[in-house]
Amino acid sequence: MHLTLAEDLARFPALLQSARDLAVREVSGLADRPVARPGRAPDAERLPAGGVGAEGALARFAERWAPGFSGSAGPRYLGFVTGGATPAALAGDWLTGAYDQNVSGAGDSSATALERETLGWLRELFGLGDEHAGAFVSGATVSNTVGLAVAREWLGERLGVCVSREGAAALGPVDVLSGSPHSSIAKALSVLGIGRDRLRRVPVLAGNREAVDVGRLAEALDVLGGRPAVVVANAGTVNTVDFDDLRAIAALKERHDFWFHVDAAFGGFAALSPAHAHLTDGLDAADSVCVDLHKWLNVPYDAAVQFTRRQDLQVRVLHNASPYLGLPTEDPDFLHLTPENSRRLRALPSWFSLLAYGREGHREIVERNVALARRLGERIAATPGLRLLAPVRLNVVCFTPAGDATRERVHALAAAVAASGEAFLTPTVYDGTHALRAAFSNWRTSEADTDLVHDALVRALATLEP
Repeated sequence: MHLTLAEDLARFPALLQSARDLAVREVSGLADRPVARPGRAPDAERLPAGGVGAEGALARFAERWAPGFSGSAGPRYLGFVTGGATPAALAGDWLTGAYDQNVSGAGDSSATALERETLGWLRELFGLGDEHAGAFVSGATVSNTVGLAVAREWLGERLGVCVSREGAAALGPVDVLSGSPHSSIAKALSVLGIGRDRLRRVPVLAGNREAVDVGRLAEALDVLGGRPAVVVANAGTVNTVDFDDLRAIAALKERHDFWFHVDAAFGGFAALSPAHAHLTDGLDAADSVCVDLHKWLNVPYDAAVQFTRRQDLQVRVLHNASPYLGLPTEDPDFLHLTPENSRRLRALPSWFSLLAYGREGHREIVERNVALARRLGERIAATPGLRLLAPVRLNVVCFTPAGDATRERVHALAAAVAASGEAFLTPTVYDGTHALRAAFSNWRTSEADTDLVHDALVRALATLEP
């Protein structure tokens, strides 16, 4: 039977109630849901000629697809760096869809003003000043790309060319220096026409460190002979959450000409904790900053922010002028600041969660996650057959099987843990060693969850070939 949009609209309250009921069941049972679903997905079906209506689609989804979804929003999904969704953030996300605001410009609603208020709260949270202008983007990859796009325009300014008009080729070779850059940095350089091979790895500190050796960085800048460059610093590396000395790097600008970009995708949230805030000292000196929000702020995918001191250059790169859009003003609309013209009100879930729980509520999440990571690290260090590869500096535990840690063995351990449905971890390579990472950033995770993860590891370890 073909159901019309008008019929669905007439039943809309009942439809929302059905969707709410399904969502409540799923969220309430999240802790008991298999954390990973590595099995085969349903076969694809052809699009029906006649629709089944919204209720029919909801029923079909619940039957065919929902059972195969992972518990990635749950407390034992420790792969990548994945937050969950606080109750307030989830409510804000539902309302984002309900209001369906077009936040490209500010001419028709107060939604962009809400976004600016949220950006102000986040600036304060991370210790940035008013000179850092910001915008919401989809994730850390786009945030890093925007920051490096502004850096590219700055390089042109220093060399007397306008890259946004003449193209990246007008710059000639560009030097991008970093100690332990995230993979999204190389991706951004590819997208921006700078090139992945222009990323220069600077030696890191000795002794299980991923932080750049600032002395070696200074030497690398000396070699450039005054040619402007880009330095990408890390406030929280992927494998061990190591932090570059941001203040010391900023001090190098007294002698060297470079754009200072900080990738603080999740490490920026260390600023919330008095015990760890010193790690982000110097973040305010950055020319551009990346922070992901669907990690430690625990808002639903997708949400991140980017900040820069040079919004004028950002507008030059990303503005979209046409008769119906208008030219950028002194307070430019967001369509002139990000790669997107069309964008949802990503700020609303963050606004809800920040207002609902405040700085202290989010500080508690950070500090509890750090304590839980250390708890797992201690248990792994005491477990025969497992080896901790680095100190647990913040919220990531990096470890490997004892003995022969081949790629096959490490990935088999990850697969066995995932197949158990008890936990999910992701593989990595740290200092040449194949390893696993357990990243804590979900607000739901408890000591009991951490112990369940450890027990799942021990059982999975027993299935491996020696």
